[in-house]
Amino acid sequence: MKQRFGDQTGVGLLLAAPALLGLMLFVLLPFLLALLLAFTNLRLGSPLPLEYVGLEQFRRIFTDPAFLHALGNNLLFAAIVVPLQTALALGLALLLNHRLKGTALFRTLFFMPVVFPMSLVAVVWVLIYAPGPDGMLNAFLNQLSFGYWQPRDFLRDEQLALPAIMLLSIWQGAGFQMVILLAGLQAIPGELFEAAALDGAGRWQRFRHITLPQLRNPLIFVMLFTTILAFRLFDQVQIMTRGGPDNVTTTVMYETVQALFTRQEVARASAMTVVFFLLVLIVTLLQRWLLRQEREVK
Repeated sequence: MKQRFGDQTGVGLLLAAPALLGLMLFVLLPFLLALLLAFTNLRLGSPLPLEYVGLEQFRRIFTDPAFLHALGNNLLFAAIVVPLQTALALGLALLLNHRLKGTALFRTLFFMPVVFPMSLVAVVWVLIYAPGPDGMLNAFLNQLSFGYWQPRDFLRDEQLALPAIMLLSIWQGAGFQMVILLAGLQAIPGELFEAAALDGAGRWQRFRHITLPQLRNPLIFVMLFTTILAFRLFDQVQIMTRGGPDNVTTTVMYETVQALFTRQEVARASAMTVVFFLLVLIVTLLQRWLLRQEREVK
């Protein structure tokens, strides 16, 4: 029995070896290197010798208004996009879970933005947000308001630039969440709804007491996965606004890329990367804790 268990363990480790090797090469080692460089003063092209500076880089980034503003933008982006995108995806999943004509076509259309590269999607939305009366969105809002809408430059307006990126992100990512939630809906036993209907439960009661509890794990997954993506916000900012106007759309990833590739501040960028990694790690641990609480309740 022990020999058989040992054989199974060896086979399991052998099968997991490629994934473990990939994690070590592309996750663990880069993080350790970034952690090591974050305690130095390394800057490409600098005449200063490489020195150990301790927590100085972390002190600098957490006293830098630009980085704190970028972190606040990430938090604001996640606080708005995650619930709105999840609600939209849940509504689409509930709609497409019914047997209607053309359901397969609508599923394809709603999921299609997820397939397209974000760079392509961002360029298309730059055209949609084009300033002036000939811009697609400006022209649509002008028709909708019967000529009362004044054309706006969405991506250069300090009040509209970040909401414009939020709208794009909600539209682009809702299809992925929809697929996950639709799979969760189809896994709910139909007998639960039939029994509830026989007991006189209405649609809202069935949704509240059956659908939502059964979708708890998929909802936790999509919300926390989207939160991680919210902290990785970069492509839209780089293509559409470049952090402007006046840094109202800058993010942690954008600040990190600018520090590394524009200013060549390797140590500073490494410190930002470590902070970003820890934020993602906290979100992941939160997900594991919530799922563990669900298992204990059951």
